[in-house]
Amino acid sequence: MNEELKIIISGGGTGGHIFPAVSIANAIKAKYPEAKILFVGAEGRMEMQRVPAAGYEIKGLPIKGFNRANKLKNFSVLCKLWKSLRLARKIIKDFKPQVAVGVGGYASGATLYECSKMGIPCLIQEQNSYAGVTNKLLSKKAKKICVAYEGMERFFPADKIIMTGNPVRQNVLETPLSQEEARKSFELSPTKKTILLVGGSLGARTINRAVLEHLDLIETSDAQFIWQTGKYYHRSILDEMNGKELPNLKIMDFIGDMGAAYKAADLVISRAGASSISEFQLIGKPVILVPSPNVAEDHQAKNAMALVNKGAALLVKDVEAPETLLQLAIKTVTDEQKLADLSENVKKMGLQNSADVIAEEVMKLIK
Repeated sequence: MNEELKIIISGGGTGGHIFPAVSIANAIKAKYPEAKILFVGAEGRMEMQRVPAAGYEIKGLPIKGFNRANKLKNFSVLCKLWKSLRLARKIIKDFKPQVAVGVGGYASGATLYECSKMGIPCLIQEQNSYAGVTNKLLSKKAKKICVAYEGMERFFPADKIIMTGNPVRQNVLETPLSQEEARKSFELSPTKKTILLVGGSLGARTINRAVLEHLDLIETSDAQFIWQTGKYYHRSILDEMNGKELPNLKIMDFIGDMGAAYKAADLVISRAGASSISEFQLIGKPVILVPSPNVAEDHQAKNAMALVNKGAALLVKDVEAPETLLQLAIKTVTDEQKLADLSENVKKMGLQNSADVIAEEVMKLIK
């Protein structure tokens, strides 16, 4: 392969976009070590820290999303968009990539738009079951569109779609621990049924309220719980607990080894982000999904229903979670048949080696 092989990967904004993007980059580097990969992200967003931590260079654009609530504020957004397009054009001209990959998000739109204008072939990866605005706009110019759900021809030209699934974090799939060892690593009983509650690295207020309002159920339960509060909520939750410690409740602001956490759990409670769902599919983990209502086009609810309709997950609406979530979880974790059915059905939906498949599709676009 040419020593001057250069690839731009753009997008981000959330961990759900960044993890797949980095996984694709890692898969390309594993097969083609000589490849030079440059990320383009949005200034002030999560990718500007996560990408360098993964060992890749990233350039930032001052781009922001439109303010739908207050349209008068969008003049500054348009100015930033114009500036971002100019800067993206300069980055592309300086770097001279042979191919561009977009994973959604504001920066992806500006970068791949400019790449397509320059005749650089583009591939986009849509992680959700309901396509985002950026990817829908870019699909007209893209050569290939990698998706993780059936029925995406609703949004994209059918002849461009490739069913690849979503890349996931390798440490989730490769943990060497047994379930008993994983539980011990969290200082919990190796034999008790275990429920893992996660709301993303920053946390999920609704899931946290569901726990705080039902500590009595946890205290009297035969199950044990690993609770990732999120860094944003951790201090206030400890204050609200007021020193009350429950031996069957492990409270953490952030879980560094999600592979161990998933292995320890018989049941997971989670938001319905695309990356998390892909992880549950590949490891066959029973899950109760609580879709976030604070996302574009309510795509988490649509992600969740894609699983619920196949008996591959349970769903609790965000508004109902504080009242019903813990009761459902405690009931479900003792139902061996339900756990087995959920595990079997969710695993059927998983697509293996997604990052490698996407990496190969990227390389096919290089002239």
